[in-house]
Amino acid sequence: MAEYPGGTSQGRFAVTTEASTLAGNASLNIVGVRVDAVQIPDVIKEMGKWISQRDRPHYISVANVHVVMEARHDPSFKKVLEEADLCVPDGMPLIWVGRLRGHKLQRRVYGPDLLLEFCRETQEMGYRHYFYGGAPGVPEALSEKLKGQFPQLNVAGVCSPPFRPMTAEEDGRQVEMINQAAPDVLWVGLGCPKQERWMREHRDRLRVPVLVGVGQAFDIHSGRSKQAPKWLREHGLEWLYRLLAEPRRLWRRYLLYNSQFIVCESLELLRLRRFR
Repeated sequence: MAEYPGGTSQGRFAVTTEASTLAGNASLNIVGVRVDAVQIPDVIKEMGKWISQRDRPHYISVANVHVVMEARHDPSFKKVLEEADLCVPDGMPLIWVGRLRGHKLQRRVYGPDLLLEFCRETQEMGYRHYFYGGAPGVPEALSEKLKGQFPQLNVAGVCSPPFRPMTAEEDGRQVEMINQAAPDVLWVGLGCPKQERWMREHRDRLRVPVLVGVGQAFDIHSGRSKQAPKWLREHGLEWLYRLLAEPRRLWRRYLLYNSQFIVCESLELLRLRRFR
């Protein structure tokens, strides 16, 4: 075990490689992918506990149909999700499946909502936030917008990494920059599956208790892209809004993956096939 200075006055940060176990946390097997049956208040509580304990880095994957089907097609990505400390249900179809299986899930753990609600609930606690991802200027705009909403928010730093693959030296400099900023929460907005892989690959080098991949939240809350109307989001139709906005980029993701998900989950619900 190696110890490093923590980002707050709550103690030193010990990095370990022990596996995560969340006592009492129920989970779903959705087409062979583990998704935790939690809600936003549960996630916020768990994040606060990890920050207080500062025992090791923890990462949270925010899963929708796209994420689940990516994992279904790619065993290496499925392993990334399995090793996440939490894999939360971002998509409404995952919530519907959870309800059919007896879980009392009222709403999805939508990445943009999780970011806002965590900032709102904890702004007086002095947590240090770092925003990593997005196009040039996006994390800066996100930071300013959030500080406008939550004046007590403590932003430790921002970074917009290059879209191209980085050299080992460049990557090392960015890891050191994050560690020197000593954040309590590292919000990662690199898009799926890049952000999940990045968190898994970097967690043992980062002295950060919590990493959260929130994808499109950076563009939405910075004002770079528009959010689907609330009634579409709450009825599982956000994908249609995004498809109509960016058909060339998203047609494969939504039309093919959504169709495959419906077929696979129907087979599971009818007990005609069990995915492992």
